[in-house]
Amino acid sequence: MPGFDNARQFPQSIEDIDFSDIEEKYKVPFEEGFDAIIVVDNAPTVDESKKDKLLKFIRKIFKNAGNIKDIEMPMDPDPETETLTSKGFLFIEFETPEQAAMAIKQYDGYPMDKTHHLAVNRFTDIEKYSQIEEEYKEPEEEKFVEKEHLRSWLTDPQARDQIVLYRGDDVSIFWNQKTEPPEEVHKRINWTETYVQWSPLGTYLATFHRQGIALWGGPSWNKIIRFVHSGVKLIDFSPNEKYLVTWSNEPITLGPNGGAGTPFGPEDEGRQIIIWDVHGGNLLRSFPSSTLSSDGTPNKITWPMFKWSSSDKYFARVTQGQQGQQGQQVLSVYETPSMGLVGNKSIKIEGLVDFEWAPASDKEKEKDKHSGEKKQREELLSYWTPEIGNQPARVTLLNIPSKEIVRTRNLVNVTDCKMHWQSNGDFLCVKVGRHTKTKKSTFSNLEIFRVREKDIPVEVIEVKDVVIAFAWEPKGERFAIITTSDPNYGQPTQGGVTLKTNVSFYYLEKPKPDKGGPANFKLIKTLEKKSSNAIYWSPQGRHVILATLRSSTIFDLEFWDLDFETTLDQKEFAKADPAACLQLMSTQEHYGVTDVEWDPTGRYVITSSSFWRHSIENGYILWDFKGTQLQRHLLDKFKQLLWRPRPKSLLTSEQKKAIKKNLREYSKKFDDDDDWVKLKLSKGQFEHRRRLMEEWNAWRKRVEKELAEERENAGIVSPSSRRDDDTIEVIEEWIEEVVEETEEIIED
Repeated sequence: MPGFDNARQFPQSIEDIDFSDIEEKYKVPFEEGFDAIIVVDNAPTVDESKKDKLLKFIRKIFKNAGNIKDIEMPMDPDPETETLTSKGFLFIEFETPEQAAMAIKQYDGYPMDKTHHLAVNRFTDIEKYSQIEEEYKEPEEEKFVEKEHLRSWLTDPQARDQIVLYRGDDVSIFWNQKTEPPEEVHKRINWTETYVQWSPLGTYLATFHRQGIALWGGPSWNKIIRFVHSGVKLIDFSPNEKYLVTWSNEPITLGPNGGAGTPFGPEDEGRQIIIWDVHGGNLLRSFPSSTLSSDGTPNKITWPMFKWSSSDKYFARVTQGQQGQQGQQVLSVYETPSMGLVGNKSIKIEGLVDFEWAPASDKEKEKDKHSGEKKQREELLSYWTPEIGNQPARVTLLNIPSKEIVRTRNLVNVTDCKMHWQSNGDFLCVKVGRHTKTKKSTFSNLEIFRVREKDIPVEVIEVKDVVIAFAWEPKGERFAIITTSDPNYGQPTQGGVTLKTNVSFYYLEKPKPDKGGPANFKLIKTLEKKSSNAIYWSPQGRHVILATLRSSTIFDLEFWDLDFETTLDQKEFAKADPAACLQLMSTQEHYGVTDVEWDPTGRYVITSSSFWRHSIENGYILWDFKGTQLQRHLLDKFKQLLWRPRPKSLLTSEQKKAIKKNLREYSKKFDDDDDWVKLKLSKGQFEHRRRLMEEWNAWRKRVEKELAEERENAGIVSPSSRRDDDTIEVIEEWIEEVVEETEEIIED
């Protein structure tokens, strides 16, 4: 037999046999089965007599992390004393990998005594890091890949705005084309599962999915970043798009793998609110969403749950104090990017109901942009508390981060308060719902805080009826209110009833230079016997729409101009009487209207009828600011339409004034551009028709040629070949036409 001839070449022992090929074939991954084991270093070195005592102490330390299955501490004989001595490390096995991860997080660096601080690591990490090569190798330089500009849409030569339209399962991005049908930019089927949302400055489009949120942007509409949050239902961006808040009704669960492959850790389990870093995609902090009311039941979700300051520096929310007891509300103000409480503690405010941050003024924004100062600026917020016992209701202005109270206002007989900040933060209007002493009737007061003036004076405007809507003019000092004395207001059947309302406009009357005195808000005009229940100011101010929404019978839209001017005389008259400038531009109707959306420039407005509200005549209408209908689109299963927001202008206030001063010169250029667009459209139609005619002529010539060949092959003489010039008869026809007729009477 051939195998026994070379018996002398056999290995002398089993250690001399090479099993490397078999070991490589059946190699088991090292990480498999060791995820629940940790290695504890820097433990005290003890002999065998103290081993049990040390293990008992170690078990006591780590028992809070989970159930310990086994502890193994290697011992080596001491050559001098010939006794067994520990090596300063040990192995602990937990029941689950999650418990091991908790032990590492809680006890890495734990001080056992002054000289021993435990170092806790995964058993699998020890093996992984031991295989790292000692010689440093410089990593390969990655090639630079230029990314798309996320604000490229602002460079459109025609300065058009974009809209996102959600219909059926389709989500599409369009350019607004004024009177022409919108131009489609991008379209996807099943792009989102619930709805879409723009970021505040228009940089990103957020889509909702079962696994989380995705942000899209750039000319190609590629995915920019995604945030893993299962079952997410609501999101909220910070004003400058630095942070994103997501909420899901499903608490976070780590699963059997301990959250591996997800951004969540043990501290996030059971929570529902997450704050993300938009640029890096990192999870910054998670919060529980349910807080307990005075009776111990969970409160309803109010969104946004966190309110952001204008600079993204702070965010805050109202929570219950200890055990949800009445009067134990606290205002928790957090600081970014650390996500910690300002001053490391919340502000206890008895009976706190609601609060609002003050917007930053345009002057402050320009100052911060050009000065480059890193000095921390105080930010202002307002909050209100109801009447408790003999204590009156109170509105308070508070500075953050100093927590200094700068103004308070006591109120009595209060049922409710709503705080409305003017867009520049110059004024705060508190709409106070009040009741008489008998509590049989209600009325409203407007408490207006002049924040920029010394000691912050408060002006009170008494309104006899109930104020159901309030809105400041953007970047202005005017406001509009809707009031009602209709007995149906507040009744359970209100949803199907159209209330009778009045609409009032107010302006800030400044004193004449020779008389002095404070500036007070005065009534411009009250529009009586209306049905309007919503106010929509243009983003640029001046123009406003009064709409009737959620009604089953009336769908009126009134377009008003508060600075209407026709002649120089009227212009001069308007300075003395602002009511002369208040002009109704148009009254329109949109059957089934559910939403009103101004474009960022204030040139156009879209009213829409959403399938989410009802299934009757779904679609949208595009109007100009004067109320002239430009387009109407009826779309089956139309759900949502949103204008893409624009970021803040880079122009200074002086540059804007110069543009307004020379607006007529710019208008000529805009008119020329509009004419050129129309000409291009007409030229395109002409080219299309000419192409069709050329195709027709080419087809006719080809067919005539084929027909002639067939006749020739058949021996048939074509009629066209028997043409005789002598038989042609030319007929001329004279037509007389009266160009002008004059009748003249001649007297004898």
